[in-house]
Amino acid sequence: MIERRASCRCGQLTATVTGEPVRTSVCHCLHCKKRSGSAFATQARWPLDRVVVSGAERSWTKHNDSGTSATFRFCPECGSDIAYVLSSDPEVLAMPVGAFDDPFFAQPVYSVFEDRKHPWVAILGEQVDHLD
Repeated sequence: MIERRASCRCGQLTATVTGEPVRTSVCHCLHCKKRSGSAFATQARWPLDRVVVSGAERSWTKHNDSGTSATFRFCPECGSDIAYVLSSDPEVLAMPVGAFDDPFFAQPVYSVFEDRKHPWVAILGEQVDHLD
């Protein structure tokens, strides 16, 4: 079975996942832009039972206007996000693709909040569903 490792920037907090992600997506919402510090964020999701997180961590919960929330897990030393859980899908852990030692495995299947996508960004691929 495939195993991949992700870590925070200082390497203190790590996560190991097994198997392929159940979803890989690109998000253009303002919260993901702020979280990633970029024009969009790319994340992959695994069932909780296929993820092992090691090291000290802290968490912070963002409550959305829709009534849902996201709980972010991050390193208390360097502040890097390593994962988050959505209240709408609590059995799945989402992880920033950039946190992986080899981030080139992930090709998005969904591009969401495209109504907020920068006009100079193009998410390419025949397999990508483009959602507003």
